[in-house]
Amino acid sequence: MTTPPSPGSLRGMRIAVTGASGFCGAAVARAAAAAGAHVLCLSRRPGPLGEHRPWDATRTLPDLTGADLVLHLAAAVGDPPPGRAAAAGFHQVNVDGTARLLEAAGNRPVVWVSSASVYTPSPAPIREDHPRGGLTAYGKTKAAGERLALAAGAVVLRPRAVYGPGDPHLLPRLRRAVRGGRVLMPGPDIRLSLTAVENLADACLAAPTWPSGAYNIADATPYSRDATIAAVCGAPVRHVPIPLTRAAATLATAVARLTGREPTLSRYALEQLTAPVVLDISRAKSQGWHPARTFADYLASHSL
Repeated sequence: MTTPPSPGSLRGMRIAVTGASGFCGAAVARAAAAAGAHVLCLSRRPGPLGEHRPWDATRTLPDLTGADLVLHLAAAVGDPPPGRAAAAGFHQVNVDGTARLLEAAGNRPVVWVSSASVYTPSPAPIREDHPRGGLTAYGKTKAAGERLALAAGAVVLRPRAVYGPGDPHLLPRLRRAVRGGRVLMPGPDIRLSLTAVENLADACLAAPTWPSGAYNIADATPYSRDATIAAVCGAPVRHVPIPLTRAAATLATAVARLTGREPTLSRYALEQLTAPVVLDISRAKSQGWHPARTFADYLASHSL
């Protein structure tokens, strides 16, 4: 790959942002434009600003003509129903789409946004060398895609549970958990890493100067699961036994297999709510990146 830009030299660069019409991609596109870059938005739909170049990651090579740097955020995301069809769909985007992106990128610097879903859960703080594999089609295909990216010399970022303005996934799903003026959560309270979308965007713009490799990206400190959910939902948290919710997840997964819809509660979702996943972000911080935003900032600036 070519020599990456030096810190603070993004002004005037032509930065390609894939997945720019999505939640994270749009935030990164805005941050790149604010830094003075000319933004090329590669996605099925137009991004929030800049030049739109349509791209279907499942079919074609992206048009990176004139791009100096590639920030790859296009991905199939979510908690899909079990089965080969869903797995194949995720593979088309997260693995085959990555191969197409890397082929088109050539020797351009690439920052590839992965996910902490590639890790197996652990009670201890998770470093970048922690075992990978993932529990769902999403986690497994992100792990496979990032192997391609790392082999090509890209910088890989692994955020966890990204939240922020316009979040269509994490916070809306939590709010739907309110029942009878309270939120039922499996097992005791745990500590979890979350990632403000602004912190992820800052990391994406800083990462081209970092050595090739993987970096965990999260807010500066982990959060209490129960306190965060109570703040989001405006309702108290009540605990229910994990075996009870595990049985509910098994039933929901069976229904999803029959209907082809995303399960209301899956093994993956249960794991996310009961496993204390805390990311060690010291490697990214050693490169000069420091997460400035917190969940308290989000609460203060947005009515929930």
